[in-house]
Amino acid sequence: MRLKLLWVGKTQESWVRTGIEEYAGRVRRYAPLEILEAREEKGAQAATMRERECERLAKLIPKGGKLVLLDERGEQMSSPELATFLSRNRDQGTQDLVFAIGGAYGFTDSFRAQAFKTISLSRMTLTHQMVRVFLLEQIYRGFTIINGEPYHHE
Repeated sequence: MRLKLLWVGKTQESWVRTGIEEYAGRVRRYAPLEILEAREEKGAQAATMRERECERLAKLIPKGGKLVLLDERGEQMSSPELATFLSRNRDQGTQDLVFAIGGAYGFTDSFRAQAFKTISLSRMTLTHQMVRVFLLEQIYRGFTIINGEPYHHE
């Protein structure tokens, strides 16, 4: 199973980039990982920005990829539940598991309709920059749980 993380815009803060690099390296010990950035739209109305960004994200999804949206209104999972989700997808032969983080205005309804699943890392609103690190860390944690490694404590 290949993992793809899609997000809108470049990572601006160096400390966030450092976190992404750290956890991306850890995740790659368990599965191939590709991170793709869609260009952020600027200077338009929110609905137009959302539409254009989602069009760009859609072009990055490989044919047959299972799309998982990150959204505060999505299903909340514990770390062990995310591990089970990753394990099931791997064991069921999912070729590409694609996680998408939207821009400041989120996703369009038509893009949401393409999703296999929508999950939330928190009911709180998080910046779409920081969610990148949080998602990678949770994916890493999930793989350590799958492999019985001592990173996760209950």
